[in-house]
Amino acid sequence: MNERFKTIINSERPVLVDFYADWCEPCKLMTPILKTVKKDIRQVRVLKVNVDHNPVIAHSFGIHSLPTVVLFKKGKPEWMGVGVHSACDIKEIVSNHL
Repeated sequence: MNERFKTIINSERPVLVDFYADWCEPCKLMTPILKTVKKDIRQVRVLKVNVDHNPVIAHSFGIHSLPTVVLFKKGKPEWMGVGVHSACDIKEIVSNHL
């Protein structure tokens, strides 16, 4: 697995990772949603991982459907959501893990 990715997800700050692909239409819907989450909850870092460019990372977390969003806290996946989720839902989930 990519060392930079490991360092980021192992930080003290929660990290919301968006696993996506450029060809995935629902993935494109998540971009503005995650920008809203990032703007409203400054304690969380948002990271986008293109599964076509990073298949090893995607495989190591069992990513089979797109979009998939995973919330990491100190390197451990705390929540995983498949499909498009509203900003309100994601903000609530992130807030519960701060």
